[in-house]
Formats: sequence, C-alpha cells, structure tokens
Amino acid sequence: MALELRQQLKLTQQLVMTPQLQQAIRLLQLSRLELVETVQQELLENPFLEEAQDEGPQSEATDQRDAAPEAAADVAYDRDIAREADWEDYLGDFASTSRQSTVRESEMPEEMTSFEARYAAKPSLEGHLMWQLRLSALTERQKDIGEVIIGNIASSGYLHATIDEIAEMAGVAPGEVEPVLHALQRFDPVGVAARTAQECLLVQIEMLNYTRDKVLVELVRDHLEDLEKRRYKPLLRKFRLTMEDLKEYLDLIQTLDPMPGASYGGGDPQFVSPDVFVYKYDDDFIIMLNEDGLPHLQLSTMYERSAAAAASAGEREYFQEKMRSASWLIKSLYQRQRTLYKVVESIVKYQRGFFEDGVSRLKPLILKDIADDIGMHESTVSRITTSKYVATPHGIMELKFFFNSALELDDGSQVGSESVKALIKKLIGEEDPKEPLSDERIGEILKEQLKVNIARRTVAKYRTAMDIPSSSKRKELF
Repeated sequence: MALELRQQLKLTQQLVMTPQLQQAIRLLQLSRLELVETVQQELLENPFLEEAQDEGPQSEATDQRDAAPEAAADVAYDRDIAREADWEDYLGDFASTSRQSTVRESEMPEEMTSFEARYAAKPSLEGHLMWQLRLSALTERQKDIGEVIIGNIASSGYLHATIDEIAEMAGVAPGEVEPVLHALQRFDPVGVAARTAQECLLVQIEMLNYTRDKVLVELVRDHLEDLEKRRYKPLLRKFRLTMEDLKEYLDLIQTLDPMPGASYGGGDPQFVSPDVFVYKYDDDFIIMLNEDGLPHLQLSTMYERSAAAAASAGEREYFQEKMRSASWLIKSLYQRQRTLYKVVESIVKYQRGFFEDGVSRLKPLILKDIADDIGMHESTVSRITTSKYVATPHGIMELKFFFNSALELDDGSQVGSESVKALIKKLIGEEDPKEPLSDERIGEILKEQLKVNIARRTVAKYRTAMDIPSSSKRKELF
C-alpha cells in the first residue's frame, strides 16, 4: 500500500481549560486557611499585587456601589477598580446588612463562637509523662530507663515492649527496669505503661486502696473475660454473691479506666475556622463572610509605571503577563466570595427550620436544588461547599452537612435523614438502660412520631454511623 500526504479540513469542538480557569476552579475548593496561604504566596511572587491599606470609607466609591451594585460586580475586575476599590465597602457586597451596623455585626460572630470552642492543643501523653519523670525522685540512671519505657508506650497508654527489650535498648540489666516501670505505672494517668488490661486495672485498684477486697482483686485478675461476656452465674456460685453484690462490683470496675492514654492528644490539633457566620437578628438571619486574615488585593501603581516605561519587548511581555495574572486573581477571589455568599444564602432559605430550631427540622436537600436556585452548575456548588464551615446558632457545621437524603412520610411529604438520625440519638439517650430500645422498636416509634416508614436495617445503619452500640451492648445489669 502506497503512502501519501494529504491535507484535510476537520471541524471539531473541544473544551480547553486555560491556566486562569484552572486557578479559578482551584480557588473555589480551597478552605479559608488554604486560601489565605495561597494569596500570601501570590503576593510574594507577583510584583503587581499588593495589599490594600484600610484608609476608611471613600464616599465616591460608596456612591457608585449604592447606585449600581450589580453593575459594579460585573465590572469590578478591571485594574482600575482592583486598585481603587474601597475595601470597607467590599465587605458590604457580601453581607446581608448595611455597613452602618458594623459594630453590632462585629460582636455577634464572636458571641456565637465561645472561647471554649477555640481549639487549644492538649498535652501529649509522652510529654505529660516526661514532665512527671523529670520531677520525680528517681536517679539519673533510672530516668534514662524511664525515657526508654515512655518511648515504647502506645497512644492507648499500654507498654508495647518486654522487660528484656527495654533493658537491651537502655543497656541495663532487666532487674533495673522493673522498679522504674513500677514507678511509671503510678504516674498520672494511673495505670499507664501496663502490659495487660488486668495489670492496668489492678494498679488503679491499688492506688484507690481497694486491694483489701480480695473478691474485687480476683474478679479483675482472673475473670475479666467472664464479666465482659456476661457469664455471671459461675461467678455468683464461686464467690457466693447475690446479683446485687455483683452489680456493685461491676459498677466499681466501670469507674476504672482501661485506656489511660486515650484522653491525651496524639497529634497536632486541627483548627476549624468558619468561612461564614450566620446569626439571627430580630426575625431574620444575617450572613457575613469571614474576611479575617484574608488580604485585600490591589494592583501596584509603582510597577504599573515601570511597565509603561519598559524598554524591551521581553520586559513588556513579562509585565503584561504578570499584570493579567494579578487582575485575574483579584477577579477569581471576588467571584469565589460572591459564589460562597450566594450558596450560603440559598442554604439558609432552604434550611431555615434548622437555623430556627436545630437539626430536628433539617430538610432533605441536594446539590441540584441549590444549583437551580442560584443559577450555577452542580459541580460549582460541590466545589464551593468542600472544606467550608459555617458558624450557626446551633454550632459550627460543614456546608456538606446541610445536604442529606430524603425519607418518605405517610402523607407524601419528606423528612431529612439527618433529622431521623437526631431523633434516633435522642430516643437512645432517653431510654431505660435496663431495657434498651431495639432497632425494631425504634423503627416503630419513628413510625408513630414522624409517620415515616423505616426498616430495622436502616435504623441499624444510622445507629452504626453514629457509633452507637446495639441494644444488647447498651443493656445494664439488673
């Protein structure tokens, strides 16, 4: 077959994502802290970007915004507005109240987020034990051994090494390790560095001076598995106890901590900073974007003059590229904030019952509902709600929380799955510990109260998702 060259005309359509469009999409799905970091990095790399200084309100810009807010939103991306925009009024574009009430607005978000809700790092188990070790009366050699022991303690508080292994790591005889381990096990939390659950609980019993009760000691040392599997009759016969006596022992054992290290943080804390504040004012809900720490950008006038005076074609091209990049970033940031405000505003409209009364009135909602309401694509709504948090009168919630599936009611209406979960949690919290509600019984109550038909396996699925054990494991001894 002969080879030949041939020219052909072919008309095709394809979607090409420019770097600017990719940047705009990426900004949508960044969390607030990631966005601040990205903007700071752009300020370092692009000489045409600079942070605007707050110099108070400018009447001319205010008049322009009040006269035509929609027109200003459409043309706010060019370099003149990017450079001269009044950032005091910029916040007003994304707030549902006037700028005159900024004093009250600045107080309300702080009232909603208490100081206790702001995350502070807990001391680590290792650091807490090392602090006690340095203050103890042990010798320097024993403290060195103690450091090796602490280094082999898991986050649960148990020692994951044998005496011989610790002795080898510390370069000492096994007989020198035992006294140090004995002392460490009496540090706070008591029972730490134990090798078994029995040893952990026995140390706590010793520190509480309960060792005089031989039955209690033997129950913990030899019969923990029987207690866990509720094999009570052999224990009643062996120790000649009544059911009430055994219940008292069980109540006492349940006050002990089998996981002494679980209450200590094992890593760096994750700080959640709300992207949006929603608070109630009179009979309406006020929406404010969290602009704290986010630099207000403008084009640098100094570098614009340098670009105008550029001599070579290469310099002019470089300046133009950087200027376009800076203008596009300002445009993308504006669009991101505008989209976030619209989405939250739509969520508040659909889920007003939640903001009024809490999770029990959360309605079914899907991405398409919000997308249709604000005239955007579902993918855009999905991106803007990723890793975003809103401070509400009922706590800080992820935006994804407000989207939940629907369950059909007898009257043809629908109820949100999160509302059903909340009612299940409430029912279990109010149940009789001696007669816990079965999944089937919970389904019957939901039928009575919400008029919703829900299968037993669905109740079990929701209960498992909330980390609630089954009725057999929730049942207390008579």
